[in-house]
Amino acid sequence: MTKSELKRVPEEEMMDTADEAAGYDAMDHNVVNARFVADFLAEHGNSRGGTVIDVGTGTALIPIVLAAADRRAKIMGVDGAGHMLEVGHRNVEEFRLSGRIELRQCDAKAMPFADGQFEAVISNSIVHHIREPETILREMVRLVAPGGTLFVRDLVRPVDQGRLDAIVERYAGNEAPIARRFLAESLLSAVTVGEVQEIIRPLGLPASSVGMTSDRHWTLVWKRPG
Repeated sequence: MTKSELKRVPEEEMMDTADEAAGYDAMDHNVVNARFVADFLAEHGNSRGGTVIDVGTGTALIPIVLAAADRRAKIMGVDGAGHMLEVGHRNVEEFRLSGRIELRQCDAKAMPFADGQFEAVISNSIVHHIREPETILREMVRLVAPGGTLFVRDLVRPVDQGRLDAIVERYAGNEAPIARRFLAESLLSAVTVGEVQEIIRPLGLPASSVGMTSDRHWTLVWKRPG
């Protein structure tokens, strides 16, 4: 396992107050979400007629971007935070996408869906929220249909405090204090590429399926045989 000089400090698994949901939704996620969706579609292609599940959907921003990029896509967004989903429902209605995007509240570590139910399983920045990341990664692997795609992206814990501070300044230096705090806490709670590789090995995924894809993100891409 790759060591980081910064010890992992798990943050709360859910941001579930009205103020946190509003603060999160007000942050500028446009560039990051557009890149996430473009990278996912480059791996998976357009909808095959099934449903894509977005695990840890928050305020449903990624499903909205995906629905705009792929006009045939049907997306289910799941999250454990009720306040996040309240904002998400408003966002979906604002974009008139309630016919293609469904939102459900559930525990992402034990989702009430059948094995292989989803054409693709996607997730952006939920793993660092989970105290035991293997629980949620195992669940996401379970839900991928034969021939389907798992596409997970999250933050990487920096090697030291100086690197963490530099990333916060670069990407949230002009944001509100709450946004800078969110990013700093998330970086400290994140896992490294080496730690992800250790988690996915018992799940049957090769270590090569995960790697660094930016100066602060790792991405896991896996296709279930079928």
